[in-house]
Amino acid sequence: MTEFESLRGDVVVYRALLRKQWIDEDTGRVKADAYFLRALEPGLSVNIASVCSPEQCARLFRKCYGVASLEVGRIREIGLDVEQDSPNHANIVGLPHREDDLAEAERLAGLLAKRAHIVWQPN
Repeated sequence: MTEFESLRGDVVVYRALLRKQWIDEDTGRVKADAYFLRALEPGLSVNIASVCSPEQCARLFRKCYGVASLEVGRIREIGLDVEQDSPNHANIVGLPHREDDLAEAERLAGLLAKRAHIVWQPN
């Protein structure tokens, strides 16, 4: 359980795009690859937009190729949730690992990518 209250549906979260191949060069859109759960992770790491600008989010990492935004309500529409674990951080939870259910992991990652919008990229 978490000490933080459930996030409202209109809260925006940012996903740092840490690999160049997570962005489709032709369309400028986020690829599903950005939303696959890695082994041993409880959820996908996101930052809360109201306390962390896209630039601040990007600076948390040595190399960041972009920052994508998602609304919590749009994440919940596909059966996932967002659990806050610190004042500026949360995890998208409910995603299966690819090793456990590849088809469902790909489906959900694709739906998240379609709902995401890139809000920052380096110059």
